Amino acid sequence: MAATTLDARAAVPVAGIAPRERKERRSRRLLALGAWICGIVFFLPFAWMVLTSFHSEQDAGTNPPKIDAPLTLHGYREFFGSGTGVSPWPPLINSLTASVVSTLLVLVLATPAAYALSIKPVRKWTDAMFFFLSTKMLPVVAGLLPVYLIAKNIGMLDNIWLLVILYTSMNLPIAVWMMRSFLADVPGAIIEAASIDGAGLPTILTRIVAPIVAPGIAATALISFIFSWNELLFARVLTGVTAGTAPVFLTSFVTSQGLFLAKVCAAAVCISLPVLAAGFAAQDKLVQGLSLGAVK
Repeated sequence: MAATTLDARAAVPVAGIAPRERKERRSRRLLALGAWICGIVFFLPFAWMVLTSFHSEQDAGTNPPKIDAPLTLHGYREFFGSGTGVSPWPPLINSLTASVVSTLLVLVLATPAAYALSIKPVRKWTDAMFFFLSTKMLPVVAGLLPVYLIAKNIGMLDNIWLLVILYTSMNLPIAVWMMRSFLADVPGAIIEAASIDGAGLPTILTRIVAPIVAPGIAATALISFIFSWNELLFARVLTGVTAGTAPVFLTSFVTSQGLFLAKVCAAAVCISLPVLAAGFAAQDKLVQGLSLGAVK
């Protein structure tokens, strides 16, 4: 009788756990389904752009569009200048130069600043962080005219190095905020041990801190690179023939004769490939970096 009572008592929690597990499984399945739906919704426009880039202008401009239209490489040939004679390589090289150099400068400047605001906090560091953030509150178009006048007076119009300076200043506040959250997770004991052993600040940053926060550095670099590569407003106004970037070159396919949809889609696919390649190559570091500081 006693054994039967113990078995009944032991079976009560088990019976209560089974519905809970089924509920958790159902929740995970719903979350997975929602994630797939969101992914498909975000992927469909890009997939449609890629498909349209392989259509002729006549088929791309039909309403409703023809999904089963014949495929052609005419749009890509036009992008690479087979019909116009205009090469896309100078704008692509300009975008690559401005994005890579500005990203390197952002990392070089943001890492010591974030180190001073997290591991070795300065006085009133919250005010400094708010100052960094306040620089992003001004709309970009509001500072366009002063920047244009300054660039004109110093002879920097249509100069790729002007874009490097602008992109660095635009991405630096975001990079400082991101790097501070990453560096805040570095154990202080490691820094103190290195200081006791006689390591200076450059050694601590390059040989101790950098390997620990490598995913965060990769995430910051990727975001800065994407923002610099996709920037259009300053590049459109401040550059011309010499320093025009890839987004500016993309707008040249929208002419007074009309919108050449297939050519625009082909150009957009080609211009998006460097960013997609960088994101795919650093996706593991990006996920690790963006998850640093999260509640485990």
